Amino acid sequence: MRVNRSVPPMTVVPILVYPDVRAAVVFLTAAFGFVERTRIGQSHRAQMAIGEDGAVIVADATGDRQPPRSGTMTHAIRVRVDHVDAAFKRACDHGAVVLEAPVTREYGERDCTVEDLAGHRWQLAEAVGDVAPEDFGCETISLWPCHQDNDVGKV
Repeated sequence: MRVNRSVPPMTVVPILVYPDVRAAVVFLTAAFGFVERTRIGQSHRAQMAIGEDGAVIVADATGDRQPPRSGTMTHAIRVRVDHVDAAFKRACDHGAVVLEAPVTREYGERDCTVEDLAGHRWQLAEAVGDVAPEDFGCETISLWPCHQDNDVGKV
């Protein structure tokens, strides 16, 4: 893939629409730890990074680009964190709305779901165990590239 310093280098980059781009940048930075990388105009767009390989583009609401409506789920963004309980507290301390408090799942994740100031749903997730998909009724079709060089999840 060709490098272009004007865009996030990740393969998949969600573009989230907010009624106020600057307020979204402040919220995402404070609540989730995102870092603003590129500002495109004062209120048009912002490119933000999280962790070593996460990114999101915050876009203004104009024309057919509109933020979610209350009570309607159009998408969720899952962000893997080291300590879900601490990440949940941080998000709540900065105004995130709790949709589901942290819970430990059978598939080895502890996660929660919160809603941001524009209604986007965020799942914060921490790995608490290494569980094979077959252990909870799923099927491994192919291994993720990061699992192919070790014995984890051999099919």
